[in-house]
Amino acid sequence: MDSEMNRRKFLGGAAASAMAFTIVPRHVLGGKEQIAPSDKITFGLIGCGTMGLPHLMSRLGMPELQVVAVCDPEKEGYNYVDWSRDGLRQSIARILDKPDWLKGKGIPGGRNVARLIVENCYGKQQPSGAFKGCTAYADFREMLEKEQDLDAVEVMTPDHLHATIAIAAMKRGKHVSMHKPLANRVQEAQLVIETARKTGVGTYFSAASDGKEVRTVAGWIRKGAIGTLREIHNWSNRPVWPQYATIPTDKPKIPKDFDWELWLGPSQDLPYHPNYTHAVFRGWYEFGGGPIADMGHYSLWPVFREFNLDNLVTVESTPSHACIIEDGVSHRIENDYSFPLACTVRFKFAAKDNRPALNLFWYDGGMKPPTPEEIEREDRGLSAEGMMFVGDQGKIICQFRGENPQIYSERETLENEAETPQEEISEHGSEWIKTLKGIQSTFADFTLGGPISDAFNLAAISLRMGGQRLQWDSTGRLITNIESANKHLTREYRQGWELTA
Repeated sequence: MDSEMNRRKFLGGAAASAMAFTIVPRHVLGGKEQIAPSDKITFGLIGCGTMGLPHLMSRLGMPELQVVAVCDPEKEGYNYVDWSRDGLRQSIARILDKPDWLKGKGIPGGRNVARLIVENCYGKQQPSGAFKGCTAYADFREMLEKEQDLDAVEVMTPDHLHATIAIAAMKRGKHVSMHKPLANRVQEAQLVIETARKTGVGTYFSAASDGKEVRTVAGWIRKGAIGTLREIHNWSNRPVWPQYATIPTDKPKIPKDFDWELWLGPSQDLPYHPNYTHAVFRGWYEFGGGPIADMGHYSLWPVFREFNLDNLVTVESTPSHACIIEDGVSHRIENDYSFPLACTVRFKFAAKDNRPALNLFWYDGGMKPPTPEEIEREDRGLSAEGMMFVGDQGKIICQFRGENPQIYSERETLENEAETPQEEISEHGSEWIKTLKGIQSTFADFTLGGPISDAFNLAAISLRMGGQRLQWDSTGRLITNIESANKHLTREYRQGWELTA
């Protein structure tokens, strides 16, 4: 995980906070300088898995919040998937002051675990040591119906539920914080944005970065450090979960106290299988957004903003493929249901204002751009994750391993006189709290996520269709060269789960 944390450090506090969490400090749990209950944000968590629980523990360290509800279709489970066998359990055990809590039982998750964490933390503030003011729900719709005084929610569910939950919450006047992506369909993301505009509630996209370093790089480029910008390359070591090449055919029993129908939400009926749930959902077109939605938002959110990448015209991809032997014959698996093990994607943007047309390239699954000569001359290679800006007179290379961006230019380096960001952006936690109070919009507002959401979801369509090139009309919001591809702009909804703005 070192390369991931370096990437987040490069991108700034927002990205780091989206993943990291802290144990609740004791000075927050009681004593002086307490915030009056009437001034606190009443807050609910929707999604209590291995991402939701760390976020919850971080939120409990914010005196401005009062967590009053948690929600998940899983009541209490110990079969979750994580990147550490015992790390999450140990973190919860420290909060509970019970080092051996459920030791050896498995990776925990579910609404009862979340409620236990909340009540234990708040109980430490009470003379009795007990607290019972957090309600656990299986269905987010019930939570929104019954928790009339709820100010804000945080959505930490699988991707296919993001739009459905966010829209429902915003329509009830709740401020919404949500993990990436806004949605895993083009039309759903647009509905999220339209609803945010219509309702005027505070919204916060927790994978967004304030992008100070990207703004610095953009300043160098505007000063001519590498001439005219032509290409941007971004590569990731994702996926770090199994990418299943075939649909499971066995039908294991649904775990006790797990509501599979609620987990499916808007998706069509499908037999339960653990290969769809928890950390592996991102590998399926129905439920996830793939590696680009997982990590691309962190690195490219500020890039889309700084370079005005809102006029996408073409998306094409090169997916890897898998083969299978049947009856002694090897053949390629025709796969339109799961993301490939590795891919490259090219996004072509038309010229705009003073920016010429440029290409944005994405790589994952171990794919990278060719090592630039400038790096070869230093007898180095590219790191597992990174970004490169290519101009007609040089390059800027950002290696996500704790290094500062490096300018390699045919011109005299302009680093000392280049434009640097003057705007100071507040600390991530402060920005987040202001959003949930409805005080101000920020760099992470949902309404800023249209261009990047279109691009990433169109990339998924191109991959799903075997790498076909898609021509995109951003005004008419249609794929113009392949009529059949437009069906993937939305999903086939289960009855009663249809979405409207």
